[in-house]
Amino acid sequence: MTEVLLSDICELIVDCPHSTAVDEGKGYPLVRTPNIGKGRLIYQGMHRVSEDVYLQRNKRATPQEDDLIFAREATAGNVALIQEGEKVCLGQRTVLIRPNKALVNPAFLTYFLLAPKQQYNLLSTANGATVAHVNLPTIRNLKLELPNLDVQRRIADVLSRYDALIENYQRQIKLLEEAAQRLYKEWFVDLRFPGHQSTPIINNLPQSWQKKKLGELFTFIRGKSYTSKELSDEGTLMVNLKNIQTFGGYKRDAEKRFTGDYKIEQSLYKGDLIMGVTDMTQERRLVGHVALVPDFNEPATFSMDLIKILPFELPNVFLYCAMRFGGISTIISPLANGVNVLHLKPDAMMNIEMTIPSNDLIMRFTTYATSCIEEINKLENQIRNLSEARDRLLPKLMSGEA
Repeated sequence: MTEVLLSDICELIVDCPHSTAVDEGKGYPLVRTPNIGKGRLIYQGMHRVSEDVYLQRNKRATPQEDDLIFAREATAGNVALIQEGEKVCLGQRTVLIRPNKALVNPAFLTYFLLAPKQQYNLLSTANGATVAHVNLPTIRNLKLELPNLDVQRRIADVLSRYDALIENYQRQIKLLEEAAQRLYKEWFVDLRFPGHQSTPIINNLPQSWQKKKLGELFTFIRGKSYTSKELSDEGTLMVNLKNIQTFGGYKRDAEKRFTGDYKIEQSLYKGDLIMGVTDMTQERRLVGHVALVPDFNEPATFSMDLIKILPFELPNVFLYCAMRFGGISTIISPLANGVNVLHLKPDAMMNIEMTIPSNDLIMRFTTYATSCIEEINKLENQIRNLSEARDRLLPKLMSGEA
């Protein structure tokens, strides 16, 4: 083992531009700290910018394959390795690290920086307290003890297999979501449902279809208000706004733990439908958007930033797809208002009209969409198991135990 500084084995370590880039909705991916996972970039919720902005933000250095992107804040310490074909630019509070491949294997360095010892050295102060921000000198002067390149490659190959499987499952999840979305659009937006050729159109709607206000379709329950003192490492699982993916869907492992009391109707179970009613993003990425609760295998509740939707007759899965894929959430979202934090009053959406297909089509679609969602849940559980196995193996490989 040879002890070196991180700067000794890198061609460059470059800080990001200290400015915010506006999300333009299309163009080049802008990597912000939430997009930096443990080893790979997370494209869910990634902002997009024009070529001019891309070039401006890459004046110091253009990210390329085998570069590392390091998160200085939230979640501080995460590192992602740029893969072949990924063309990105740096968002705020990120650092670009370009390894010297003659001295260190880029994939190994990524995993090495994620190992507990290096994370402690990066994220802890002299008295051991965890910090929320990592400064550039700390990154450059990080001391490393590296094995030779052959050992580095073997370790990287083992850990990369886990990430390759995870990426494969993520691709399958995306295909399943796209399949459900495509069928919803084909049947209920383009009106190319089974039997559409022979179905009469009455008052601009297929026969047996109708329009109803949301207030006729469901009621809702508000989430639990809480104080920081009621949050702990133990207690009841609390689903919160961070569990809503950008523009809909459920994000695992963002739950909190709540030690206070809550009403029985504020309990959450597998298949419950939740909606975000606040938003810190002015792009309205969360407010009005929905998610289906997975199986936690333990009691759960939800925070005041969410409501639980209780349909009178419609299946939860159908209403979820109608809101996420049928454009209902995009109608609800603009009803939220506020300066720094957007707030949605749930009563404000109850007069919005929604098209309700025939019962037969609802049930046929729900059966198909439910099978997709169940498969997605299985794949997400496999991803979590693989991630946990990789993270357990990581320190053992780095210390030579495995």
